[in-house]
Amino acid sequence: MTGGDLVADVLVKQGVPFVFTLCGGHISPILVSSKQRGIRIIDVRDEVTAAFAADAISRLTNTVGVAAVTAGPGVTNTITAIKNAQLAQSPLVLIGGATGTILKGRGSLQDIDQMALFEPHVKWMAAVERVRDLVPALEQAFEEAKLGVPGPVFVECPVDLLYEETLVRDLYGVSKPARSTSEKALHWYLGRHLKRLFKGADKVSASEPRRFAAVAASGGEVRRAASTLKQAKKPVLLVGSQAMLNPERVDNLAAAIDQLRIPVYLSGMARGLLGPDHPRHMRHQRTKALKDADVVLLAGVPNDFRLDYGRHVSRQAKTVSVNLSDHDLTKNRRPSLGILADPGSFLEALASEMGADGDETRWTDWIGVLRQRNDEREQNIAERAGLETDYINPLYLCREIDKVLDDDSVLVADGGDFVGTASYTIRPRGPLRWLDPGVFGTLGVGGGFAIGAALARPTAEIWLLYGDGSSGYSLAEFDTYARHGLPVIAIVGNDAGWTQIAREQVEILGDDCATVLRHTDYHVVAEGYGGKGLLLERPEDVPRVLAEAKEIARAGTPVLINALLGKSDFRKGSISM
Repeated sequence: MTGGDLVADVLVKQGVPFVFTLCGGHISPILVSSKQRGIRIIDVRDEVTAAFAADAISRLTNTVGVAAVTAGPGVTNTITAIKNAQLAQSPLVLIGGATGTILKGRGSLQDIDQMALFEPHVKWMAAVERVRDLVPALEQAFEEAKLGVPGPVFVECPVDLLYEETLVRDLYGVSKPARSTSEKALHWYLGRHLKRLFKGADKVSASEPRRFAAVAASGGEVRRAASTLKQAKKPVLLVGSQAMLNPERVDNLAAAIDQLRIPVYLSGMARGLLGPDHPRHMRHQRTKALKDADVVLLAGVPNDFRLDYGRHVSRQAKTVSVNLSDHDLTKNRRPSLGILADPGSFLEALASEMGADGDETRWTDWIGVLRQRNDEREQNIAERAGLETDYINPLYLCREIDKVLDDDSVLVADGGDFVGTASYTIRPRGPLRWLDPGVFGTLGVGGGFAIGAALARPTAEIWLLYGDGSSGYSLAEFDTYARHGLPVIAIVGNDAGWTQIAREQVEILGDDCATVLRHTDYHVVAEGYGGKGLLLERPEDVPRVLAEAKEIARAGTPVLINALLGKSDFRKGSISM
């Protein structure tokens, strides 16, 4: 029984189906032992992708995603993904290799102070120093990742804890006879260290994971919220990613929101929660709705830049905010009623309190006003989609994608302007079918999120919506898709620029410096990595090429559509600070 075996045993007990990695000698025993126990090892082309893929698994399933990366640069390459998971409140376990326990600080290969590096970016961390401590450290890591406000955790596993004791003794040189007094002294010192390292390792074993109930609001809090809502004339519900932390209950959550009969806006991971055509789900003119509302219920939505730091909501409105984070609960604006609880379970309790036999016509006129605004915006988008541009109108392309989406499909968003356009026009078909980075606004999530989505939903159609700028971060993962049989459909919205930035930069500063790209042959790159590439240049070819891409993916091959886009001012003024 090696340290690698012990780590793998914990992963099995925790129900981990996949370990995402880029190989390295520091972590090889973990990978081999995990594979021997039936865990699928998914090796990628950049460690940041491994962490992003683990994040996606956490969001789409009831399992905490796991990435294992080698020491030094392997660990540092994950920092962006780990920070993204922290800000998105996504549980994730990162296992990092490290130099041997006795070699730290002595100039060994890839030895840095990894703990100091991760401290600001993880919820919890541990540096394991003995083999017998691997199991309790990892078990606590899984608990910490899920408890309270979820987030990423980091466990550092030095290389000499993972291999067989006899091999470690050989590596330290203590298996050879000592010749001199100094060698004997060194052998004595090393022997004592190794005894401590391996002592008790045969006495530990992985245990069954504990289950934790969601943090529930009190009955009094639910009744106060219900009373506030019953008095409202113009209520609005905003549902954010935090309400989706329990994938097993998303159908219950959707039913509860339907029962509440409130007009609702969905953001982040909550997109698609009510399906594509729910009568009380509004997709447009949210700011106007918030300005006019007299009661605003924020379910897992903080008052950050996305709500203009709370200024989108009228000062005359009563606000009910439900959040697992006490910091986010009062960020930038103190709510009329703040409830520290899981937003998803709260909405279920609120629906129960309001009752199923309430007045169905209570907010009919208000809903009608919001629906008219929403439909007018939809009509405006449809008209703009019909405008001619050079190459392909991005609005037209997105509307055509929406037409051909399977009911069983997952959308991964990785980009700026093109993805922003897609968010207005492409409708996720159900809950947990939209993946975007979250509040950090990170480019580069696409490759890892698509891998995680394809593994979590092996029968689903996976659409990866790339901006041409963001595609450069993870296009190499087409090699991963091809090797692991993941038939992702990627669409690069190729307008030859960092358009979201260029649009405002040119107008304000009069210079397109550093925002210009080329109409690069991304489809050729995808073919070089083992996928299929399609070039899309003309609007009349859009339906045919989309159908061809779907057919290629159904046959089991990843495919990339390089869609050349015309210039559009649809999202003019959309830059956020």
